[in-house]
Amino acid sequence: MKMEETVGVMEVDILEFQVPVENNKTLFVWDIQPSHTEAQIYVSPPGVQEDLYAVFSSFGPLYLLKVCPNAPLNPPGFYALIKFYSAAQASKAQRQTDGRSLFQSSPLKVRLSSKHTPHFLCDSSRPLSHARCLELANHCLGFNGWTSDIITLKELTNEEEEEEEEGGGGQWRRLKFGCLLQLSFPHHAQTTRAAAVVEDRFTCTGPDVLLQKRCKLQKVVREKALVQAFATVLLILLGGGKVMVELKQTSDQFLPEQTEGVLQVNELTWSQLAPDEEEDDDDEWDLTVS
Repeated sequence: MKMEETVGVMEVDILEFQVPVENNKTLFVWDIQPSHTEAQIYVSPPGVQEDLYAVFSSFGPLYLLKVCPNAPLNPPGFYALIKFYSAAQASKAQRQTDGRSLFQSSPLKVRLSSKHTPHFLCDSSRPLSHARCLELANHCLGFNGWTSDIITLKELTNEEEEEEEEGGGGQWRRLKFGCLLQLSFPHHAQTTRAAAVVEDRFTCTGPDVLLQKRCKLQKVVREKALVQAFATVLLILLGGGKVMVELKQTSDQFLPEQTEGVLQVNELTWSQLAPDEEEDDDDEWDLTVS
């Protein structure tokens, strides 16, 4: 999908609720002085000059900001990796911050990444976590710019699958929940629906354990369904703070009138249901730049 277009003199940028992996959304920052601690570089104390987060988040929402100390053979100091959701905002940030001192006494080097990405990763996309979906939606649309409603939340457990655990330590229990959810954008007259199923198999040692598992799975399946719904949404930034909402047209997308009494799902096992940790890139950084 082409992420940037020019319409007359208006620059249009399209944001998706996906983990940004493109080079044109990634900045590297060098020559950060060691005069502050790593924590102060992220967010400075009250009354202190601007910090790294304040400077770069002023250009647009950030997916990631990571500060690391320089390698032992290099002079003392820090470098940073910054990922934007928007390629246009990343480019603007690079142009306006490179060579400026900003929050320190000496100038910074700011470059767009030119890391070589394998072909099989270029076409891959990963949805944002539940927390990141809310963060991006609230930043671009405001807290009243969208709503979500549960259409169906039901337990799909087959009670006949219970088994006695060897040694008398309790019963093996399997819980399975499905959720159908509607995501609406009232100011843009757009609505989409999505569904998810989650399950867990565990040793039940008492009714309190069973109740905790039920509550947790119900929360998780709601969040996963909302993530699936946001994955179909496009935010079109028109400049001047104006935002449009459009929906992707996919072969497996279903409309409200098609889902009455139906639960179409993406099934996830408990091993896939890590908490909403910050999606991070643990790959070794290739500090090549354009």
